[in-house]
Amino acid sequence: MPNLEHSAYPAATLLRLESLVPCRESQVSMLLSIFGERQQFSFPSIFIYGHTSSGKTYVMQTLLNTLQLPHVFVNCVEHFTSRLLLEEILIQLQNRSSETKQAAHVPCDTFNDFVRLFKQAVVSQDLQDQTIYVVLDRAEQLREMEANILPAFLRLQELTDRNVTVVLLSEIVWELFRPNTGCFEPFTLYFPDYSIGHLQKILCQNHPPEYSADFYAAYINILLGVFYMVCRDLKELQHLAALNFSKYCEPVVRGEANERDTRKLWKNIEPHLKKAMQTVYLREISSSQWERLQRDEGEAGQLKGLSAHAHVELPYYSKFLLIAAYLASYNPVRTDKRFFLKHHGKIKKTNFMKKHEKTSNHLLGPKPFPLDRLLAILYSIVDNRVAPTANIFSQITSLVTLQLLSMVGNNDQLDGPRYKCTVSLDFIRAIARTVNFDIIKYLYDFL
Repeated sequence: MPNLEHSAYPAATLLRLESLVPCRESQVSMLLSIFGERQQFSFPSIFIYGHTSSGKTYVMQTLLNTLQLPHVFVNCVEHFTSRLLLEEILIQLQNRSSETKQAAHVPCDTFNDFVRLFKQAVVSQDLQDQTIYVVLDRAEQLREMEANILPAFLRLQELTDRNVTVVLLSEIVWELFRPNTGCFEPFTLYFPDYSIGHLQKILCQNHPPEYSADFYAAYINILLGVFYMVCRDLKELQHLAALNFSKYCEPVVRGEANERDTRKLWKNIEPHLKKAMQTVYLREISSSQWERLQRDEGEAGQLKGLSAHAHVELPYYSKFLLIAAYLASYNPVRTDKRFFLKHHGKIKKTNFMKKHEKTSNHLLGPKPFPLDRLLAILYSIVDNRVAPTANIFSQITSLVTLQLLSMVGNNDQLDGPRYKCTVSLDFIRAIARTVNFDIIKYLYDFL
């Protein structure tokens, strides 16, 4: 028994529509009842809101295309001024039919011009007896435009005296849209977030034909068990599912396990899902790079638990500056002679260890250091001579801006600025590997 029913549309079309929009049957049913039949006047304006990736744009596009309703679909981020937005609506409306000749571009500077040109376009397209749907995606951008744009769109049916419905899609609630001067109130419809059951059902629709549906459903269940608490974005979950499925299948491909051996499959995929967990939403590396790391177990092991930007987005000398800052933060001052002078003689660690230094410096946290100590360590660890130019000082400022270093105290201190290094040991080891520097040999805690 189909959930969607409407006398104006064939049952087969509604059945196909229902299969295309899983877990959104109640919202589609509500929209169908508001739309009515093609020739009937619909509600002048509809406001649809919900969190990102809750299906608003997809449902509207699928509904209008499947039922073949005349519509215009415009993204307000791409068309960020009122003129661009109004002209795009007119262009799409004039060119919606493949039989009609490409219309010449007509400038539209004001909403009065838009109303006049819109009425002409409706007549030229022979749409007087049908409801035209103007869908504005990312409608929150309308608030940045002229004050008359939003109220005018809400009353477009009245202003044009045509059968037109404006649909606003947004991630924020209507109360943040409503102008202080008042306006026509649209019909509001909320799209709730997908539940874990909904996500399971939607993701399982993408299962590869070479594997059984139960096998892929078990994989999706594992994926959601790991990521659902930190990520409920359907697009991101679809990306993660496609990216990690080949790793999940490896034991089956190699013949080490069958499709029902969930324990072996879970043990194989668990470390890779943990790595993927640390870059959810970030897209710090591309899908092809991630797959390459999955294949190269040695390299992937080295990068375990690290952000990809840790070793690719810093300039060469900035990396050495960060290494020098880390050494200055975690090494006592008196050890500088031991680590950074060539003829320091033999100094045992126990000879200069006091009672309070028996605790690991890494447990106590980073200590502040002056600028001259940072530069002295930098000059000793860099092979070629580095002049104290403005470029070096600007890179120190950049590291502070990136929050890899933090400035301690006020700028008006007579003894100059003091800094602390805020990065972790794993982070600095990844940085040091990229410049072939063994930082462990220079850390007092690891002697």
